[in-house]
Amino acid sequence: MTTQTTNPVTLTGLGWQPLFQQQLTLEEIGVLSPLRVVEQYRSEVELAGAFGKQQLALLSSMPQMVVGDWILLNESGGFERLLERSTCFRRIAAGHQKQEQLIAANVDTAFIVCSLNDDFNLNRIERYLAMVHDAGAEPVIVLSKKDLADNTDELAAQVQSLSTLLAVVAVNTLEESTKQLLLPWCQPGQTVVMLGSSGAGKSTLTNTLLGEQRQATAQIRCDDSKGRHTTTARSLFRMAGGAMLLDTPGMRELQLVDMQAGVATTFADIEELATQCRFNDCQHHFEPGCAVQAAIAADELDERRLLNYEKLMQEQALNAAAIARKSASAKNLGKFYKKTLDQAVRKKRG
Repeated sequence: MTTQTTNPVTLTGLGWQPLFQQQLTLEEIGVLSPLRVVEQYRSEVELAGAFGKQQLALLSSMPQMVVGDWILLNESGGFERLLERSTCFRRIAAGHQKQEQLIAANVDTAFIVCSLNDDFNLNRIERYLAMVHDAGAEPVIVLSKKDLADNTDELAAQVQSLSTLLAVVAVNTLEESTKQLLLPWCQPGQTVVMLGSSGAGKSTLTNTLLGEQRQATAQIRCDDSKGRHTTTARSLFRMAGGAMLLDTPGMRELQLVDMQAGVATTFADIEELATQCRFNDCQHHFEPGCAVQAAIAADELDERRLLNYEKLMQEQALNAAAIARKSASAKNLGKFYKKTLDQAVRKKRG
């Protein structure tokens, strides 16, 4: 069922960009309505467009959609097609089944929120960076809860050492000044997604940027400084300044899949050093003339970084292979069922 609401906004205010406009044919302009997915449920999505919000029931015939997507509806409110995405965030879904899960789409900037308490972890930050680079968005590291840390500058320097081009901002998510610090990435028409572990402060930061209590928050656990999971759904909010803000549930597990380029961009320093190795197939362990190991010996590269690079490269490749095998198996099973059905039909006719 489709229901219409008031409070209209412009498409540009919802994040509509030339890339999406260019995908419309002359026959579709003025006939089909572009709307953006702002909330996602099991059997329906909530859409926002120039004439307000409405719900759309999901059917098995429709392509997979995620918050941030742009779709076209006909004059009857029926689904026509999904527009090509500018960026797309994905991971392996939590659990034992190796299945790719979409996180968000058509995002310009990703705020990777990491708290400055005992949960601070460079390996995890690099993992998120690989996903953001794979998606094609700009990453910004937001170090939260600086009021709880005595070594904010030291930890911020560690993050900055990952790349001189990386934007790193330390904030107290409860302070109003946080809005001004993050304003350069929250311009009208831009879309920002919050990424990070449970309890990192994403929901608190969302509320501060929105200027109202839109997301539930909870205190960190005293026994291990880890956060509690508060956000349970992906939601796209409109900020007073005109940007769109997408909050996501905290990820206790983030496994990468088929994103070699994203990992390579995150570890561009290692990739560059590898081109200087004596052998093209150097594994950067004990081979003679290894520029990567030479950099580690000269304290120009942290060995931790090399180990994480190798781990993420192996992980994304193994997960991609597992999904490919699963897809091939499902395809073969489908062929078997079709063949069996055809044989049964022929036998019945004979």
